[in-house]
Amino acid sequence: MPDDTRVDEGWHDLLVTSLGLTTVAPGCGPVRAAVLMLHGGRDHSPDPVQRRHASWWRMALLQRAFAPTASAAGVTVELLRHGARGWNAGSGPEPSPVRDGRWALRELAARYGDVPVVLVGHSMGGRTACALADAPGVRGLVVLAPWLPPGEPVAAARDQRVVMAHGLMDRWTSPRASLEWSLRARAGGARVARFELPMVGHFMVVRTRDWNAVVRRGSLGLLGIEPVPDVVTEAFAVTVGASGASAVREQVAAADSGLRLPVRSL
Repeated sequence: MPDDTRVDEGWHDLLVTSLGLTTVAPGCGPVRAAVLMLHGGRDHSPDPVQRRHASWWRMALLQRAFAPTASAAGVTVELLRHGARGWNAGSGPEPSPVRDGRWALRELAARYGDVPVVLVGHSMGGRTACALADAPGVRGLVVLAPWLPPGEPVAAARDQRVVMAHGLMDRWTSPRASLEWSLRARAGGARVARFELPMVGHFMVVRTRDWNAVVRRGSLGLLGIEPVPDVVTEAFAVTVGASGASAVREQVAAADSGLRLPVRSL
């Protein structure tokens, strides 16, 4: 059975060993919306997630940075910890973290009712978020250095809003692949704003303020708590039919494409 841990600033004392949610909810008043955070992992691993794993605590740091602002706005911030570290394709009808994510979304609906949800995912968590884009209640995605292999499906993101950020020095996940996914998703009907961080790698330990800004402004904008930044609105307005995808690929370096935006513009 999944277990659940409800915490405040003492989150860092947890020993995380099984599927569950780490919750930072508003101290008073109703919950207006939820942000579900999804951490990274490996291609294949049945091992349980533990606190010492950097993929989990990296998102725990993002949660701690974002939670005070979110809580003040009536938004609960929930960090899912997966039952296993791996993507584990072929282990069931869906990869392990996608199944875990569907459980978490059902849990949030049971707790808070029909509130809008934004998914925030890093690395494998970004891939999980993209796979869950069409799940009930999901109003947008914020994906950070996502692991999106060539040919990763885009159908779930149709009619969805996606804010993406990727460091151009990332050697663990491919910025080129996330750009290609963004092009295909946009051609399939998604609205995508993608930001690039030059001289930044995968682990979000450099320019942490910028990563935190993407999470805060992206999440609260997609939830309607704050205005969507103008640069994101402009990127969402750029659309292309499937027949135009190859033409856009040739023009993607253009400033008005909305897929190679500087984070400083956010």
